Amino acid sequence: MPTTAAPSGVTTGTAIKTMLQIKPSATIAAKIVEWGFSLDSAAAAASAKIELIETDVAATVTAHVASGIIKFDSLALIGGDPTTNLIQVGTSSTGFTATVEGTTTDSRLLDEQFVTTGTNFAVTWSKQFPLGREPILQINKFGRVRVTFGTAVNMFCYVIVEV
Repeated sequence: MPTTAAPSGVTTGTAIKTMLQIKPSATIAAKIVEWGFSLDSAAAAASAKIELIETDVAATVTAHVASGIIKFDSLALIGGDPTTNLIQVGTSSTGFTATVEGTTTDSRLLDEQFVTTGTNFAVTWSKQFPLGREPILQINKFGRVRVTFGTAVNMFCYVIVEV
């Protein structure tokens, strides 16, 4: 969440890396309404695979906190602390910038993109799912924005969910 400074991108690295992970409530599934990302320009062209997946195993991430989860609509704004009963936070729950990917044994590919950045341009992309066709993050599963880059670039990414 931006406060007194502008947000800064996080490096993707060159190996597979979870940039954002979401774990829904223990009792309520989460519907993905939209997701997106922005990449800065690189010194040389960098191709990447960027995935939105659901998986059964958590990555080890930097834990989000309640103030880092932006309440997007009116129901969220009046709902209080989203970490109380809607989104689980922690190093093996909702967070960002994975240090360990974990060993996935079951996953669903919800969307994926191939992108290329290059000198003098950046990439910004978003997808809003059609009403009634939004993917669901199941209880006890994890939604991830996962990337694989040949050359590291800086990235912003987001996922908008309804619970």
